Amino acid sequence: MNLIDAFQRYIEENRLLTRDDRILLTVSGGVDSMVMLSLFTRCGYTVGVAHCNFQLRGSESDEDEVLVAEEAARCGVPCYNKRFETAAEMERTGESMEMAARRLRYAWFDELSSEYGYTAVAVAHHADDSIETFFINLLRGTGLRGLTGISTQVGRIVRPLMFASRKEILEYAMQNHIPFREDSSNRSTKYLRNKIRLGLIPRIREINPKFTELMRKNLGRLTDAQLFINHGIERIRDEAVTSEEGIDTIYPGRIDPAFPRGFVIYELLSSSYGFKGDVVDSLCRSLDEGATGRKFYARDRMAVIDRGRIVVSPIAPDDDCLTTVPQGALRSYCGNAVLFYEYCPIDDIRTFGVPEHIAQVDADKLRFPLTLRRWREGDWFIPYGMTGRKKVSDYLIDTKVSTPEKQRQFVLLSGDEIVWLVGRRIDDRYRLTRDTENVLRITKEIV
Repeated sequence: MNLIDAFQRYIEENRLLTRDDRILLTVSGGVDSMVMLSLFTRCGYTVGVAHCNFQLRGSESDEDEVLVAEEAARCGVPCYNKRFETAAEMERTGESMEMAARRLRYAWFDELSSEYGYTAVAVAHHADDSIETFFINLLRGTGLRGLTGISTQVGRIVRPLMFASRKEILEYAMQNHIPFREDSSNRSTKYLRNKIRLGLIPRIREINPKFTELMRKNLGRLTDAQLFINHGIERIRDEAVTSEEGIDTIYPGRIDPAFPRGFVIYELLSSSYGFKGDVVDSLCRSLDEGATGRKFYARDRMAVIDRGRIVVSPIAPDDDCLTTVPQGALRSYCGNAVLFYEYCPIDDIRTFGVPEHIAQVDADKLRFPLTLRRWREGDWFIPYGMTGRKKVSDYLIDTKVSTPEKQRQFVLLSGDEIVWLVGRRIDDRYRLTRDTENVLRITKEIV
């Protein structure tokens, strides 16, 4: 079966689109999205093209923009282009490049859909992208849901190339003389996805040349298993969870003893409230120990153990969200952001000048567990590059931080000392020096 026939069959079997849909194609200029444009136009769908210029790669970004506009004109479909001030947005919000770009582009896609009547937005993710996501989530720690890869459809977002491998897409492009551009950042191994794509997966393919097809089937089975679990969890929820005035209470004693209790609690807390695996693991340990009053946090929810029950409620505005961070932790939450922790020897650090949403500190100077909480009046630290103390309140005023941002400001502490005014400045006492041997690298990402 050729790629065009497989494309139409995949759309029909998964009921992604109908001929009445108006589809906005997100086209970057790379081979995947340019092939997607070709397939949709050759199959006669009503489409428009949206291209985002994030202005992060100089002339490369501009050349991508030109190519997409020319190809859209050749295909006779409308083309919308927008230039984003991505770097300025990253500085304003403290987001990573990936998070800022994602938020900006999907907000714009929603605007285009409303203005021009598009009923679906097509993204050119394919089978290899889904496999890479499996390994990313596996390495970061996840439940079964995180091992199902990339969803074929979420709301109006559809991914009609999930049936195809990168190799099949590239072969189609070459056979049909489809122009495309290669993003130079795809060759950089500083990104985890590229390390997996360029390093890990080729070695696995040496062992099993049919790895992509095998993983495609595995992901399908994992997705089916998760759907089955979802149905079972909803039945358990009816028996073990009560709700009153926006506060949910989970009664572990009502869970059938034949079921793995920790797994069921994880599914209840992750699917509805966004709690992550390592947080749920800590909660279950405290539950087994009979602890009462311990608090655990997700993005906008708090879970507290209360006499064998788990009470889940929205985070109160005056809650300082105090969380302990044990040595070896992979992540922790601070308001609408998540911190990722990575330990490495000093020889692995390639650059000492990092953006504000990343902190690199001397790991051997830290006393674990660390503490993460909202800042309090009276907090002080020694800002990196300075020698004297400065109150956090004064620092936030001097750097013109808005009142809403002040309320969301967190600090990371070692003992009673601030290590990092999260997303802004590390403490000079924990900076990297010529004597540093081990580094804790912390990345803040908005979620």
